[in-house]
Amino acid sequence: MELSNPSSSLTGSFLPWSRLSNSPIHILQAPPVDSAITRSFGGRIGEAKIVTKKTKVVVKINLGGRAVSETNTGIPFLDHMLDQLASHGSFDVHVKAVGDIISDDYYRTEDVGVAMGTALLQAVGDRKEISLYGDFSAPHDEALVQVSLDLSGRPHLSYDLQIPRETVGTYDPQLVEHFFISLVDTFGMTLHIRQFAGRNSNHILEATFKAFARALRQATEYDARRHDSVPRFSFGSLVQNFKSSYGHL
Repeated sequence: MELSNPSSSLTGSFLPWSRLSNSPIHILQAPPVDSAITRSFGGRIGEAKIVTKKTKVVVKINLGGRAVSETNTGIPFLDHMLDQLASHGSFDVHVKAVGDIISDDYYRTEDVGVAMGTALLQAVGDRKEISLYGDFSAPHDEALVQVSLDLSGRPHLSYDLQIPRETVGTYDPQLVEHFFISLVDTFGMTLHIRQFAGRNSNHILEATFKAFARALRQATEYDARRHDSVPRFSFGSLVQNFKSSYGHL
């Protein structure tokens, strides 16, 4: 995924909201695929590119992948967490993020979350025949974290983690909440994250991403009993929520 030419032309729909008015979010659209072929060969792919004065981010995700992960955000801990999304969700996850000398972990984490939510939103398409709901509790040594989510289009985050350390390596663990806020608001996802046990910050956060990946895998799996069933939600309200959250940036 090449980021050296952010001004190159891109096909697909366009969302005119971002941190800067001249820094759009592009949704790169895959060609339409027959649903039966999609189910057989796993062609549910979403891709998004964000370019701001501080960061350049490209995310591509394949919900029908083989757990292939290629992540390079410049933040080793975030890369490791995104690798968990691929391996435990059985998704193909490709993330590339670069920033200038004034870019910091905060903006890079935010834009990766926005791009991830945008790519996921494209990958699920019209949400027909998918389960929509997922729930998983993941242990990691002494840590235990539960994630419950709903993909019906109502953005909400309930985040209940108690992280004892101020840093994990050089990374501020408070930015994990900011990552999920950005993803939830962009996608339109209801997400509850609850910690039941844990003393080690790294273990708590790794359990969180593992549980999120497993719950997301459940929610995006096909359910033949939901044939041609589409969730009732207002895309207009989702757009308005996104604009109210990010339109001032």
